[in-house]
Amino acid sequence: MSLDINTTRQDTTLRLDIWLWRARFYKSRAISARTIRLGRIRLLRGGQTICVSKSHTLIRPGDRLVFMRANELFQIEILSIGTRRGPASEAETLFCAGHSPTDITLRA
Repeated sequence: MSLDINTTRQDTTLRLDIWLWRARFYKSRAISARTIRLGRIRLLRGGQTICVSKSHTLIRPGDRLVFMRANELFQIEILSIGTRRGPASEAETLFCAGHSPTDITLRA
């Protein structure tokens, strides 16, 4: 059985590129879309892990994301899709850190 990542209720879902921008992980939607297109984000839903490559992939509360930004590893759970790109304090309410620390710094 395959996991359909693009069909669900519209009022509780949002495009992944928009959510990453609203949650302030990236400065623009174009940068978040490029990161997704390059396959650098993993979506964990329903016990399955998917390498996301399309920015229009729909996410919803309860989904988990794993990705690198610069030298930081992020493992987060989506708590809310939000309604706008607000200040950082508002963006922090959209997600919570996962089981692994998010401040791991990788050195070459």
